[in-house]
Formats: sequence, structure tokens, C-alpha cells
Amino acid sequence: MNGRVGGRRRIVVVGSGMAATRLVEELVASPAATDLHLTVLGDEDHAPYNRILLSAVLEGTHGLDTITLRSAQWHAEHGVDLRLGARVLGVDRERRDVVLVDGTVVPYDRLVLATGSIPSLPPIRGLVRLDGRLHEAVHAFRSLDDCRRLMAAIGVEVHNAGDEVTAVGDQTAHPVVRPAQRAVVVGGGLLGLQVARALSVRGLDVEIVEGGEHLLRSQVGSPAGQVLARDLRRLGTTVYTGARAVRMSDTAGGAVGLRLDNGYTLDTDLVVLTAGGRPSTALARGADLEVRRGIVVDDHLASVTDPDVFAIGDCAEHGGRTTGFVGPAWEQASLLAQRLTDPDGDATYTGSRSVARLRATGLDVAVLGDPERATADGGDVVEVTNPVVGSHRKLVVSDGVIVAATLVGDLSRIGLITQYFDRGTRLSGTEPAALLMGDRLAPPSRLADDAEICACAGVSAGRIRACASLDEVRATTRATTGCGGCSSSVAQLLADRPALTPSS
Repeated sequence: MNGRVGGRRRIVVVGSGMAATRLVEELVASPAATDLHLTVLGDEDHAPYNRILLSAVLEGTHGLDTITLRSAQWHAEHGVDLRLGARVLGVDRERRDVVLVDGTVVPYDRLVLATGSIPSLPPIRGLVRLDGRLHEAVHAFRSLDDCRRLMAAIGVEVHNAGDEVTAVGDQTAHPVVRPAQRAVVVGGGLLGLQVARALSVRGLDVEIVEGGEHLLRSQVGSPAGQVLARDLRRLGTTVYTGARAVRMSDTAGGAVGLRLDNGYTLDTDLVVLTAGGRPSTALARGADLEVRRGIVVDDHLASVTDPDVFAIGDCAEHGGRTTGFVGPAWEQASLLAQRLTDPDGDATYTGSRSVARLRATGLDVAVLGDPERATADGGDVVEVTNPVVGSHRKLVVSDGVIVAATLVGDLSRIGLITQYFDRGTRLSGTEPAALLMGDRLAPPSRLADDAEICACAGVSAGRIRACASLDEVRATTRATTGCGGCSSSVAQLLADRPALTPSS
């Protein structure tokens, strides 16, 4: 083993995303932080940021300065060696070091892989040029750089954090040949719907192509998917389901034609790819770690091949499952911080609950657990659909306990339903229906202190009420810094806090 740094254990984290940042936050806050030497290797040139909120930046509701998780200065102040633009070539487990593409060797005592996921290209002819580059009209949407490029293509460039310049008619902006006016989003999952809504809010004519029979097919059933499609059409977005894009070709005027397998050709200026992604496991495979879909880890989140190598977040596979959501990634990060600072402790990972929220103007969706699997496993279904008003509500109940839920449209009940879901509260025979059919529940200001407000970070209404400002909420609880779906509830709780009276 290589020598330690000043007697401190060297922990090297590959990745600087949301899971990695949460892990670092927990480690530096630990009493054992002085015994650790932390190195974070991020392959992007940007300080860690909230990838989930990129669609909000695209839409214009968030500036770039609001999605930074922890700045380079913060890392330096806490003694963390943050290396940006550090692309990892490989891991040598025998020598216990990480090799970067520039030849730098970084030794470790414990290695954490938080490499996230990578997008996969759909099999569309013409998508890639002969020289291997993506067609100029094609955009991925995974990184901050992807977001910047797409914003430039629609005539909006961001020069500094939150400073937008509209290229149309503005000669001071960087030149844009012709801002795109039409876009096709390939993929009708959570990211696809968020990007589609963002582009629509920006004024583009948007079409969605989804190969499955309905939208959000990985999270919801057909009734909910149909309600979502109807909502999108009402908002001006055309939806094609059960259709796959098969060929892209150039047309007159700099536009492209995207041909579908149903015979239609969509003329567009932009094609945005949001369909498909897989855990990033190349480094793990190169290091001969066991990999199935993700990097296989045990109940301590250690690789089943090497107890000194750990994996968290989208790249990790535990119990035969990968997650893909920020809540489980943060839960894994917190548990791993406990393991790394107290190896003899009893902290074990048994799997995470899944709570997915769709963040998009005009669309409200929440999915708890896996409703389709829970239904197939024999759970009792309580379901109410009203396509006229654009709402769908579904609870899957087993032995009186909510094991999964889908809410589309009205999310006023999400706090209470999530609370019952988390606690495994046993409901009476009439309560599930009452949850879905009753009057709108009380606003956040009237929720009990123990009612959950932020599903990503597990934050209760009481913890929000104890904060004096939104900045304090973000700094001390991390609420609103995940998917952002709790932002309006947090704002209302803060606004409704009783005024503090000075003591006499």
C-alpha cells in the first residue's frame, strides 16, 4: 500500500455529480474529517451542479448560479482536493491508484466510483456524420455544456451565471445563424417531457416521439400516460407514441427531416435526444470489478469484487437494481459516509424507496415506488382518472399499506400520501379512496411538522419552519436542491411562518 498523506486515509471519489457531492458534504461534516484526505475527480470543467435542474435553466426559471451545488472555493475551504477536467483513464487495483489521461497518478486507500450514467444513441440513420460527429441539428441533453449549446441553438446564450442574451435582433450576442423555431424531442420519459416543456415555454413548436405505447412508460401506466399526452397537446405540444424515429436527412433551408417508422416525416430545426441511458461502468469493467447492468455492490455499497472500492448513485447496482433518481443516490452517499468514517459501525444499505417528480411548467407528476410492478405483484389498486381536467390518481395498496402511487395533475395530496408510504401506515378500508376522492387537502402551512415536504432529502415541514430563509433551508436541509419539486411548498411554509416577536 502506498503511504498515507500525513497519516490520513486517502479517499478518492471519481465523479463530481450529485451523489459524489453529497458524499463529500457528509464526510467533511464528520468528526472524523481530520483523519481523511479527500480527492474528487470531476471530468467536467464546471464545479459540481444540480443536473436535474438543467431543464429549468433551459426553460429560464433558474439561472446557472442557482444550480451550483458546491463551488471550487467551498471545496478548498474544507480541505477537499477538487480536480475539474480530470478525465480518468483507468484504475489499478493492485497498485491502488487511479490514472488520469494526462498521466497523473492518484493513489487511494478507498476508492468511490460515482460515475453516474451516460446517454445511449438511438438507432437512427443519419444521426452521426461519417466522421463520427453528431449531426449539427442533434443535441444530447445531459450536461451543462449540452444545455448551453441547446440554448445557443434556440437563440439564448448564457455568458455569466444567470445572464441571458437573446440572439434574435441583438447584435451584441454571439452570432446565431437562425434561432431554431421547431424541435423534436426523442424520448417521452421524465427528461424528455421536461425538455419539451422548456423548449415550448421558450416559444418553439415542439413534438415528442416516444417508441412506447404511452408517455412515462417506465414510471406510470397507460391511463396516466394518456392524461399526460392530453395535457401536453393542450399546452401546444404534439405527441407521437408507439412510433420510433428511424432516419434523419437534411432538407432545404438548413432544416432536417426525421422519418418515423409509421411513415411520417417531421420537419424540424432541432432533434433533442433524451431517450435511453445506462450506468457508466467502463472504469469498473476495466478494473475487473463485477458489473451487470451497474457496478454490483453489497449492503455496505462496496464492490462485491473489492472491499476497498465502492459505488454509489446511478452507476451502482444493489440487489439486482439500479435507481437513476437523486433520492436513493443521496441515501447511498449518506450511508457510505458513515461506513467510511466508522468502518466497524452497523450502517447497512437495504435499498431505497423511489420517489420521482416531474419538474415542468404546466405538468405535475409524482410517482412513488413502482406502481406497475406493485400492481403485477397483486397489490389492490385504487384509481381515479379525470382526463377532462387532466388528473389521474392511483394508489397500490397491500395489506392496507400504500406500496406505490401515481399522481398526475393535482399534487395537493402528495405530502400526506408520501408520509403514509414512507411509514408503512396501515389504512382502513375506506381511507385510500378518501385520499383520492376527498376535497383538496390543507395547504403546506397546515401540515403537521412531521409531514414530509422534500422527498429527495427526506425533509419535514417542521424542519422547514425552523429555518429563517430559503438560503438557510438549502444550506441546512438540502430541500429544493434535488428535483426542485418541493420549491413551492417550501416557499409557502416560509411565507406562512408566524412573525417572531422580540423578547421583552
